[in-house]
Amino acid sequence: MAMRFSVFQVSRKGGREKNEDRMGYCYTRDAGLFALADGMGGHPEGEVASQMALQTLASLFQTEAKPALRNPARFLQDGIQAAHHALLRYATERAMVDTPRTTIVACVIQSGMAYWAHCGDSRLYLVRGRNLVVRTRDHSYTELQQALSHVVPLDARYNRSVLFTCLGSPGKPVVDIVGPVPLYARDRILVCSDGLWSVVTDATIVDVLSSRPLAEAVPDLVEQALRNGGPHGDNVTVLSLEWEELAEQEGASGISTQTLSEDVFASTIQATMADTAPIDLDEAEIERSIREINEAIQRAARKPR
Repeated sequence: MAMRFSVFQVSRKGGREKNEDRMGYCYTRDAGLFALADGMGGHPEGEVASQMALQTLASLFQTEAKPALRNPARFLQDGIQAAHHALLRYATERAMVDTPRTTIVACVIQSGMAYWAHCGDSRLYLVRGRNLVVRTRDHSYTELQQALSHVVPLDARYNRSVLFTCLGSPGKPVVDIVGPVPLYARDRILVCSDGLWSVVTDATIVDVLSSRPLAEAVPDLVEQALRNGGPHGDNVTVLSLEWEELAEQEGASGISTQTLSEDVFASTIQATMADTAPIDLDEAEIERSIREINEAIQRAARKPR
């Protein structure tokens, strides 16, 4: 089932020495994958961890989406576990004392349905109209305490902002999976790192996302986060998409996969990585890569069938 959607993404370094966030999306005629990872500070090579996580998911998606996934929820489970094991292998092969670690949030859209999974505190928001339909719950002691407050008190000695799971940790990561969730025209999905939601409220995220075009809303949210975070603020990364009706008139904005053949695979996620740390693409290079892919798709769409 072909798709039409609009997508916009921005990543900024903020007050950090380097940007350890990674984001990207890829799609075939019938399925799309939208993902974001946030390399964890306090552990080595966070940018490697986030890049490897996205590459692993994208590679598996390219292999299995022919042009649709057999089981999107299972794909997310297997893909995130594969990314976790890739990080463990990376550290073992280099005899590293500690393993690179990352959070991840990923969404698959197929047959008008959304499926998503996350590990850590990178979030997904689903906004319909001006309402927040759902957002993911962080794998942090803060969220755990809120969930279990009426069952068992959480020991106050815990640092409540600390995550209790991530990719690359010694134990098996906790992965929450949701779906299928039906999508309606103009539904918007936003995935982000904690550099956004930790300094911009959910209410503001929903208000800005629901009231402006993506090309205005996403940069505005990122700029608000950079201002609120100050000179020592975190990396801020946001990727958002709007689901559109495939039957919209010719010339409508966004990406349509209707004219794509079954073997086409498009991706903004870097396909390969050297044995050392990946190239840290600056924002201009990322935007140029996205623009080139979109222009190629538009040219293909204009060709007569």
